[in-house]
Amino acid sequence: MRFSVYQVSRKGGREKNEDRMGYCYTRDSGLFALADGMGGHPEGEVASQLALQTMAALFQRDCKPTLPDPLKFLQESIIAGHHQLLRYASQKTLDDTPRTTLVACLLQGNAAYWAHCGDSRLYLVRGGKLIARTRDHSYSELQQTLNQVVPMNDRYNRNVLFTCLGSPGKPVVDTVGPLLMQPGDRVMLCSDGLWGTVTDAVITEQLANHPISDSVPELVEQALRNGGPKCDNVSVLAVEFESAEDSESNVGVSTQALGDEVFASTIQASVIGTDAPDELDDAEIERSIREINEAIRRSSQHKKS
Repeated sequence: MRFSVYQVSRKGGREKNEDRMGYCYTRDSGLFALADGMGGHPEGEVASQLALQTMAALFQRDCKPTLPDPLKFLQESIIAGHHQLLRYASQKTLDDTPRTTLVACLLQGNAAYWAHCGDSRLYLVRGGKLIARTRDHSYSELQQTLNQVVPMNDRYNRNVLFTCLGSPGKPVVDTVGPLLMQPGDRVMLCSDGLWGTVTDAVITEQLANHPISDSVPELVEQALRNGGPKCDNVSVLAVEFESAEDSESNVGVSTQALGDEVFASTIQASVIGTDAPDELDDAEIERSIREINEAIRRSSQHKKS
């Protein structure tokens, strides 16, 4: 498999950046994920990091070098992240649980699968057109859908979600796939800091007409300008699918040389082998969070150089 990937995360006008993102891959499968820690609850940055860590750990454990059921993996790994947040809050005796949204995409062979919980989005652009976009788990998006059937007068704030990881109830996880990919298809994951101030039309135009190494930073800068001094965190991870097989191209990431048991990641998966993520102790969780931060920092510096 060969793909190109580019990612940018900016703090905006907030005190800290609670967005986290990263990717990991084997020879025949790639996982790309982004999480947005929720304000109004404690330790949003821990929530987003822990959710990604759990997903990466399960990917490393189960992908040898493919996943037998990608949609089941996405569903179960997101729910596993949710349980990790509940356990973390209990161990730390927090009055409230850290919460996060999450969107993830799996590329395996020539097919894409994705899942999301909350309002972090996935966009798929092909040939200049928006082929697919996730629908937010927000009351405002639900209202727009219901208005097509029964008109509703009340207006909801787009920031009010009815599900997320770390919530008291079981999260709602929507999954899609398989969708056959074509060379040149571009998948973008983003936090609401981007789509909240940049329209779908602008996002599609940028992704369709410019390399992801140009379109991603431009979209982030547009969001920061449009958002003003109080702009939310803005994070974007984009992937251009090139081929399910290796090719002569020197561009992008080639996974062809990886062995069956080889795993590469920008997300620190601290669980090796058959240990389950819910067996991590506090020290391992805190160490993983530090390592995730360092991996993201190194990745960002590499992309800027």
